Formats: sequence, C-alpha cells, structure tokens
Amino acid sequence: MSVDPTLAVIVVAAGDGTRLLAGRPKALVPLGGVTILERALTSVFAMRAPAQVVVVAPPSAVEETRSLAERVAGIASGLLHVVPGGTSRTRSVRAGLDALLPSVRSVLVHDAARALCPTSLLESVADAVRSTGEAIVPGLAVVDTVKEIDDRNAVVATVDRERLRAVQTPQGFPRDLIERAYADDGAERTDDAATVAAIGGTVRIVAGDERAFKITTPWDLRRAELLVSRSDLRTGVGIDVHAFSDIGTLRLAGLEWPGHAALAGHSDGDAVAHAIVDALLSAGGLGDIGSLFGTDDPRFAGASGEVFLVGAVEVLAAAGLVPVNVAVQLIGNSPRFSPRRAEAEAQLSAIVGAPVSVAATTTDGLGFTGRGEGVTAIATALVRSQAGALLE
Repeated sequence: MSVDPTLAVIVVAAGDGTRLLAGRPKALVPLGGVTILERALTSVFAMRAPAQVVVVAPPSAVEETRSLAERVAGIASGLLHVVPGGTSRTRSVRAGLDALLPSVRSVLVHDAARALCPTSLLESVADAVRSTGEAIVPGLAVVDTVKEIDDRNAVVATVDRERLRAVQTPQGFPRDLIERAYADDGAERTDDAATVAAIGGTVRIVAGDERAFKITTPWDLRRAELLVSRSDLRTGVGIDVHAFSDIGTLRLAGLEWPGHAALAGHSDGDAVAHAIVDALLSAGGLGDIGSLFGTDDPRFAGASGEVFLVGAVEVLAAAGLVPVNVAVQLIGNSPRFSPRRAEAEAQLSAIVGAPVSVAATTTDGLGFTGRGEGVTAIATALVRSQAGALLE
C-alpha cells in the first residue's frame, strides 16, 4: 500500500502474561473466539485515517503474532510491521519506535492487553495530539476513596480523589517528543507519559473509556469475555409481501417452481429471499432492501433473490459483521412447500454462508394469503462481529 502515514500506533504485545495464569504470552490468549491481540488490532485498523501499525511481539512468537496481525490488517497489511519485543516494556516501546516510517509525526502507544478499547478513544487521543502538539493520555476519574498508608499499613491521610485520574492507553505523543524522551531517559517506568514527563514534557488528560480496561488477571479476562459475548450478537427482523402474477415463473426461497403463478415485483418477487435480506440488514443497522437496491435502479429489474442476498452479505462484511443463522416463516396457500424444504434451506444457506431454516404455514383462509392472492415471508437473522468469528 503506497501510503505515507503521519500517524503510527505502536501496539505493545510482548508481555508474558504471568498474572493471567494462561501459560502463554498474554496477547495470544483467546478472548471470545479470537486472541486478545486480534481484538485490540480490530479497533486500531478501524481508524479513519491510515496509520502505520507496529506490533511489538513476544520474542518467542514473532511469526505467530505476524500471522494473526496480518489476518486483521487485511488489505492494510502494507502498513503493518511486526517486531520482537525486549525484556521490559520500556525496551519493547523502544523497539517499536525504531520501526517508525519517516513520514510519521504523531505516535500512539497502546497496550494489546486493553483489547476492548474502542476506536473512538484511539481517534480522540490522536486528534488531541495533532491539535495541541502535546502528550495526551486518557484517564478516568477515581471513584473509590483512596488512603495513604505508612510501612505499618496505618492510614496516614485521605487523598483528594478529585485530583486523581486512573490512566489508560493509547497514550499519544508528537514523534519528536517521545523519541527524545526514550533517548534521554533510561529508567524503567510504568507508562510512556511518565517517561515524557521525566524530561519535562507536558502531559494532558482527555476522557478515557471504561471499555479500555487492562486485562491482567483471570478476573479481568472473564469480565472481558462477558462483555464480548453480550456485544457481538445482533438480531434483525424482515418482512416481505408479494402478490401473484400471471406473467413469468415463480421463484421462491431461491428455487424455481414451474407450473405455479409467479410473484409480482420489480425483481423476481422472491418474498423469502427479500425478507432474509431485510432481516440481515436490520441486524446490522444497515437500512433495508429498498434503500440499498432501489426499485428505480434498472440493474435490479428482474434480478433473482440471490443477487440481493449476496449483496446483503457483502454489505454486512464491509461493516465487520457475518451472519450466524436465519429463520423464515412463509405464509401462503401455494406452492406446497414441505416437499422442497430441504432443497430450499440448502440453497439459501449456501448463499448466506450460515444456516437458514424455513417453515411454512397457512392462515386458514383468512386475509389475502388465505384467499390465494399472494404470500408473506417473515425472517429473523442473527449476526455477529467478524472478530468474534475469525477462528471458527
């Protein structure tokens, strides 16, 4: 990719994860189906502007780290660099700084262990660095009462928590400032802002995000797993209705039905396929079939339901979502659906890339479907983020 980015994100992923008790480097521990590293990188690569991404890998797992990172980067892999880390966090950050491209002017240093950090926080810190030219650190207000103690665990004083902030990553810096800080200061410090402050740099706080907590202990990992399991799945509903027509061949549920009256519509009138499209788009919050494939577009005149299903899956993928399953209820007197149910479900499942089940019923002669004037299809869809499905 021929891009000269002015922003770089150094993702520190070289920790051994001893306190996590997982038996392998922390960044490579699974979290909701993918690794902690992949979760962190998904937010990084979703940033608006292209950025160089430097992943500082565990020295013993550089190639594994590279493979995982390249899978998340996709077409942006030209901006990805993976380098081995050092024996301490400070040395790992230095390794990341050494890999920066000449065009980079602003640097974010981010811990892979803050795997659920949203893209919005990365953008906020990067914007603040560009606008102020200073070091920027996200922080949260301290809600607990904080006590100062002596070496006998006796309370000495109550600290004014109004002036305290619990800091997070990403921490952002002008490139020249952080490179100078790491060149001039050889001390091991707990964060990069402290290294910059040690040489007299100004560090300012912006609002942090509760989701950017650090995964350090098994309890932290369990908390992250619960959050991922709740946020990955989304549901949607779609309904489509078509009247029968005297012209053409019936297409329904992805199949042709010779000898039956066709369904009227700008396209092929496949109510089952169209209901599935609306359910998938609804689950992704991506509009509906009319807004994406309008009836005023001649490309879709007479188009098969497969065209719209493939298009909906592609739109979901562009939004970072994949189908999990779809269920459809077909309502009408004709055609008799059960003899071809398995065939229809196999056809639709292959197109959608996830299980599709179809049930059929009648309305006992009530309404337009009961009078044999047309059919109704009602679909529900479940989708999830691609990050939650990468390893399946």
